[in-house]
Amino acid sequence: MRRVIVVGAGVIGLSCAVRLLEAGHRVDVVGRDLPLETTSSVAAAVWSPYSRPQEHVVRWARAAYDAFAELCDDESAGVVMRTGTELFRESSGDLWWRDALPPGAGPDRETSLPAGYASGLTMRTPVIEMPVYLRWLSARVEQLGGTVTRMNLSALPTGDALVVNASGIGARLLGGDHTVSPVRGQVVLVEQVGIDRWWIDAETPSYVVPRAHDVVLGGTAVEGEWSRTPDPAVAASILERAARIEPRLAGARVLRHKVGLRPGRPSVRLERVGEVVHCYGHGGCGVTVSWGCADDVVGLADG
Repeated sequence: MRRVIVVGAGVIGLSCAVRLLEAGHRVDVVGRDLPLETTSSVAAAVWSPYSRPQEHVVRWARAAYDAFAELCDDESAGVVMRTGTELFRESSGDLWWRDALPPGAGPDRETSLPAGYASGLTMRTPVIEMPVYLRWLSARVEQLGGTVTRMNLSALPTGDALVVNASGIGARLLGGDHTVSPVRGQVVLVEQVGIDRWWIDAETPSYVVPRAHDVVLGGTAVEGEWSRTPDPAVAASILERAARIEPRLAGARVLRHKVGLRPGRPSVRLERVGEVVHCYGHGGCGVTVSWGCADDVVGLADG
């Protein structure tokens, strides 16, 4: 057992903290933003792999799928299994990450498609209601004896503790990594109008992700944009695209607008350098690969 400081209180940092605590380490999580203030809190959070390196993403995502499946039995975690469809403009559309799905989860060819789409693959995957889930993760850290503290750092901690750098977009400063840049994502939350399945058009990008009391509509992926202010014109486009996919959303009451800055990078960085384990650059895939990455972080910490 040793002391570990996890820098970053988003889904990656908290997941790493839980796994490290379960492995017997003494863990403190610190971050400029508390969990419900992080980019993770904005995520629509339907399990859907992308990012690089692809072979590791498949492995990480499968581990996370299995972990989320177990959490479905805990109502306080905010995780449910939902059926949904990945949409394609071409009839040959396919998933490079299909091996991340467990047997029986799909994907299966979808025959009932929204207008404008040539093909679709339907599967059953976890959907995570992030405000609920982040509270659950924080409570789990504290239940295991860890802490979560607001701390605005200008550099990674030094000393006797092992440091896990899960600072997301903050790794540009804290890790001195200028390959990290923001990928601005805007979403619109609307009232739940009886939607029970998700839809994703990754090319646009457009998505419809139902939750218990609302529906998350997206989205955007604007590289290099730092503004967190919702754009009314973008919101109107999101609503229009979502209604084309799911007509029942036309006229749905808007509840709120949100913007998050995904930590973009050419590929995820997960490696140990001296007494620092770097785990950042997941883009919008952090939730999907979170538990798999956390398992690897524990392996690096123990090694």
